[in-house]
Amino acid sequence: MNAEMSTNLITVYVEGKPLAVHAHDSAAGAALKAGLGYTRTSPVTGEKRAPYCMMGVCFECLMVIDGIPSRQACMVRVREGMRIERQTTVGGVEVWP
Repeated sequence: MNAEMSTNLITVYVEGKPLAVHAHDSAAGAALKAGLGYTRTSPVTGEKRAPYCMMGVCFECLMVIDGIPSRQACMVRVREGMRIERQTTVGGVEVWP
């Protein structure tokens, strides 16, 4: 890692755990870097889903970001202190544990 890249590191919290990421990363990228196997569950089947296209087309990366549900994590740039969580509810109602 070069000196310029190391100075652009910020801390986000993925599922409550601190993670150092680059300031230009997406929230979905941070979730993948954190090793999350999935980022949301299907409200219909409960199937685990994860980022796929990483360009805002497929909507598989929906996550709760800073308390706001259904954010397309691949389209949200990280910021210092951001909280990124799996989405397992729809409209605040738990659909699958």
